[in-house]
Amino acid sequence: MRRHLALALTAQLLLATSAVAQSAQSDWPCKQVRVPEIALGGVWTGPSIETERKSWRDDAAIADLVARIAARRTPIEEAEKLIGEFSKSAGDHRKERLTMLFAGLYERMNDERRDVVNGLDRFGRRLKEMAEKTREETQAFFDLQNKKPPLDAESMRKAAETLQWRVRLFEEQRKMASFVCESPALIEQRFGELARKILAEMA
Repeated sequence: MRRHLALALTAQLLLATSAVAQSAQSDWPCKQVRVPEIALGGVWTGPSIETERKSWRDDAAIADLVARIAARRTPIEEAEKLIGEFSKSAGDHRKERLTMLFAGLYERMNDERRDVVNGLDRFGRRLKEMAEKTREETQAFFDLQNKKPPLDAESMRKAAETLQWRVRLFEEQRKMASFVCESPALIEQRFGELARKILAEMA
C-alpha cells in the first residue's frame, strides 16, 4: 500500500506544479510571456512597408524568395546568401525591392508565429484537461485505498497501473510543453537575423 500511496502523492505533486505554472496566464502553457505578434519596430528601421504588405504576393520572384528564406529547413547562411544575390540583381530598384522582400518576410513569418502561438493555446487547454483528469483519477485511487473492506491485491495492482500510465502520459505532455514553447522565439530570432541582412543590403 505504501507504494500505491507514493504513486498517488507523486501524481498530486505533478498536478500542483503544473497548476502553478499555468495559473498566471490561463490556457497559455509556457513560462514565456504570450506575445502573439512580432514587434516590427524592434527589428525594422527601413522604409514603411504598408503599401508593400498588400502587393508582395503579386511579384512571383519575391513570393518565391520569401517562401525559401522563411522556411526553417533553409540554413540561415543560405538564406542570407539568397538575400545578397537578390539585392545585387535588383539594380537601381534595390531599396524598393528589398523593402518589398522584407514586407513579404514579415507577413509570412508573423503569420507562422501567430499560428504557433494559437496552437500553444490549444495545447495548453488540452494539458489543463489532462491535469484535471489525472487529479480525478488520483482522488479515485485514494478512495480505493481507503475502501472498507479493502480491495483485493489484483484490483489494487490494476488501479495503480492505470494511474501510473495516466501520470506518465501527463508528465510526457508537460515536458513537451517546455520544448514547443521555444518555437515562437526561434521564429522571431530567425526573422531578426534575416531583417538585419536586408537592412545591411540597403545601406
